[in-house]
Amino acid sequence: MPAYATNMRLKFPILALILEAVTIVLYALFVVYDTGDAHGGGHHAEENNTHSDGPMTLYPMFQDVHVMIFIGFGFLMTFLKRYGFSSVGINLLLAAFGLQWGLLLQNMWHMHDGKIKVSIESMINADFSTATVLISFGAVLGKTSPVQLLIMTLLEITVFCINEHLVVGVLGVSDVGASMTIHAFGAYFGLAVARVLYRPGLRNGHENDGSVYHSDLFAMIGTVYLWMFWPSFNSAIAEPGDAQLRAVINTYFSLAACALAAYATSSLVEKKGKLDMVHIQNATLAGGVAVGTCADMDIQPFGAMMIGITAGIISTVGFKFLTPILASKLGIQDTCGVHNLHGMPGILGGLAGIVAAALNKKNGVSAAYQAAGLASSLGFALVGGLITGLIMKIPFWGQPPDQNCFDDSIFWEVPEEEEETEERLAHGDYSQNKAEA
Repeated sequence: MPAYATNMRLKFPILALILEAVTIVLYALFVVYDTGDAHGGGHHAEENNTHSDGPMTLYPMFQDVHVMIFIGFGFLMTFLKRYGFSSVGINLLLAAFGLQWGLLLQNMWHMHDGKIKVSIESMINADFSTATVLISFGAVLGKTSPVQLLIMTLLEITVFCINEHLVVGVLGVSDVGASMTIHAFGAYFGLAVARVLYRPGLRNGHENDGSVYHSDLFAMIGTVYLWMFWPSFNSAIAEPGDAQLRAVINTYFSLAACALAAYATSSLVEKKGKLDMVHIQNATLAGGVAVGTCADMDIQPFGAMMIGITAGIISTVGFKFLTPILASKLGIQDTCGVHNLHGMPGILGGLAGIVAAALNKKNGVSAAYQAAGLASSLGFALVGGLITGLIMKIPFWGQPPDQNCFDDSIFWEVPEEEEETEERLAHGDYSQNKAEA
């Protein structure tokens, strides 16, 4: 049993402040305001002229994406009964550092006179880069320290920016809603990290690795925010005009069809036909992930609905049958089931993009390059995740011991009454029911 040194008093402040200090120095050297003569980099910067209608045109889209990153992802992960502070709180920490780092790295390839010019568009792209980390965070939720997670953020965004530049910048792959470059990448990166950080001690579960009535309700807040704003996520960096409108419409219908499929499948696979909150919190969003790659393509609303239904079914079935297999057979303990919400639907999105390209649903897009983009994203994710996991495994980073997993009190000051409430719940009905279920 390694000696766990979970006291963060020096490690965490020193790491956080060094990362911020280095970032500030780099910004002082390279980053200036975009005054309108060039655009921020990241996804499809070259195609876009967002300044034609003034620099603030994209601000509503930016705010929608921001809400998804900070409220949507944060609350989606609050389902664990004793880990709500960490879910929302560390989500904020990682995203706040990630967007600063992502903006730098995404725009290294798009410098003008040696400077990175910040626009609303480059801020949206920076938010996107943090989404990869927040997806991976879900796979290792409850089993990692804030110090480990800051290191993961630093490394993952670096790998993400290299892959994104290769896929979108060099190969010219179309992935407007980033099914491949964000969702599939973030999921498989996180799963690779989770595999390296495998804990035999958690093989038979953990008393805190579960929800109570109100924690599941909180998580549903995240779901509803993500569900509402996903059309903005998939259309924010589409070409203004018809393509952007198609991206909104396709995502809107894919999500709606996906929700019905998820509810229907959940009832079908559960005993007595009851709905499972885990399925509803997650699988209802899979349509937004899966339609991402071809969101701006001419697939027609019925095509978007078909993608949504397929995503809702595979995501729900994944939660019910695949997650336990991954844990028992492959040693991948995926706390939030990111494989079912982001991994498989992300691959489905990539495949849909290949088919749409083969059917000429968007000019200048090649099915072969789309396939290369999917392969590249998966390859970078798995290799990057394995290396990152090995670095995170170094005992110095304060990884919590098995018995302290899924518990805020090891890294947070937790109010006293929380303890009493937990005691009451433990003797009440619903934790009993949960255990039996």
